[in-house]
Amino acid sequence: MYQTLTTSLENGIFTITVNRPDKLNALNQQVMNDLDNAVNEVYLNHDIKSAIITGAGSKAFVAGADISEFSGASVEEGKALAKRGQDIFFKIERSPKPIVACVNGFALGGGCELAMSCHFRLASDNAKFGQPEVNLGLIPGYGGTQRLVQLIGKGRALELLMSAGMIDANTALQLGLVNYVVPQDELIKKAVSILELINTKAPIAIAKCIESANAVFDETKDGYAVEVTAFGDCFATDDMKEGTTAFLEKRKATFTGK
Repeated sequence: MYQTLTTSLENGIFTITVNRPDKLNALNQQVMNDLDNAVNEVYLNHDIKSAIITGAGSKAFVAGADISEFSGASVEEGKALAKRGQDIFFKIERSPKPIVACVNGFALGGGCELAMSCHFRLASDNAKFGQPEVNLGLIPGYGGTQRLVQLIGKGRALELLMSAGMIDANTALQLGLVNYVVPQDELIKKAVSILELINTKAPIAIAKCIESANAVFDETKDGYAVEVTAFGDCFATDDMKEGTTAFLEKRKATFTGK
């Protein structure tokens, strides 16, 4: 189904693997198209409750964009390239179902941007993060200048953006860029354990958590107002009735996503 990805669905968790290990899983336009379609599948397939994005092999999550596609591009073509990437990564960020990045090696340039568009990140102990675009006379174009500031703060983000420096997994953990650092062979297992827990919760409430948290960084929205509306909307769901009833009856809730 996909030219540059492999996918699998097990126990409600959809694993998307960028599969170009010979190119360190670099993002070209076919990868971006495939990612767009795979994220659409997350949205539309009711059997999918959550998702993981990772890279094939042990060396790289995604080591950047395919720079050969940038050669000779005009200003307008450059803008269109960035807009396309941002649109796909916004789709990941705004997914009503959790999407987690499992960073297994290099996450550089567009790869770091892809990881940051996910709802949170886990890293293997050999992971490295960076935005080296200034080495090419460029800047991140897929949301990296915005999300890096959001995640680690303006001062640290600008240092990384302007120096093109790389940070290791433990530094990323200290900065809050990732939630966990684990040995590489335990990376997917750790993500699955977290998502299996999340998947037992009320799906609509999970979606509302994502929507409300995203509103913090949307200048067009009042995040508190978004929260009020989302909180109220939950009262119309069967899951809220089930959850509160189960709590009062001291039993485990069974959520249906309705």
